[in-house]
Amino acid sequence: MTTTHESHTDRSETAAVPPVVDREAWQAARDELLVREKAHTHEGDAIAAARRRLPMTEVDGTVTVVGPDGPTTLLDLFEGREELVVYKHMWHLGEPFEHQCEGCTLTYWAVQDPAYLNARGVSFAVFAKAPYEDLAPFVEFMGYPQHWHSVFDTEDEVVGGGEFGTWVCFLRQGDRVFLTNSVTGRGAEATMPALALLDMTVRGRKEAWQDSPEGWPEGKAPGWFWRTDEDGVGNGGNGGIGGRPAVQWSRPGATPVAPGERHRH
Repeated sequence: MTTTHESHTDRSETAAVPPVVDREAWQAARDELLVREKAHTHEGDAIAAARRRLPMTEVDGTVTVVGPDGPTTLLDLFEGREELVVYKHMWHLGEPFEHQCEGCTLTYWAVQDPAYLNARGVSFAVFAKAPYEDLAPFVEFMGYPQHWHSVFDTEDEVVGGGEFGTWVCFLRQGDRVFLTNSVTGRGAEATMPALALLDMTVRGRKEAWQDSPEGWPEGKAPGWFWRTDEDGVGNGGNGGIGGRPAVQWSRPGATPVAPGERHRH
């Protein structure tokens, strides 16, 4: 596949840009913003400290999920470790790979290798509300590790409750399992480093909700670039049609997708 960049630059080259100053003035402005950034970091540390003081609630550690080796229990997923982090990946039953959730793809893609979690004593798994025979070919196509599990026949409350598109954290005490935290919505951006990098850039995410200077490129619907056409250009995200979650184009065997409506959630 050949990716072109012409459509990325046509409109941006005519948009407003930041004022031009000398290096000393730039450094002074950068240092002023750094004060606010450090305050933001310190507040994040305080919030993380508050999370460590949240109460916990017990869940059924004997509940069965289905993975590559067949049925297993929630307790077994800890693999002897004290903690377990699970991503609850949305799944649209009966839909092809390209119609699966672009938001969940972005959320999980950059953190699919749990090596550093394991080194800290934390196990990792992905749950999806689909039969495992539906998940297995998708996992193979995406090149994902074999830590995906079906919770198709499992009560949501047992695996952390709430919506899918959610991170949930568990603590094991002997054979007892406890839910300690649950994060969704924009809280899940913690595992979307591409968004953090875009927020460092002068144009940001180019989304309508952002506070941008006068004359900046017109903002689009949130997530507009999470799903792309074959040329790699974002096609409107949650408001677009056709295309694939952007990273799927890098997968061997990815084929062009006919335009048309797809599943929305």
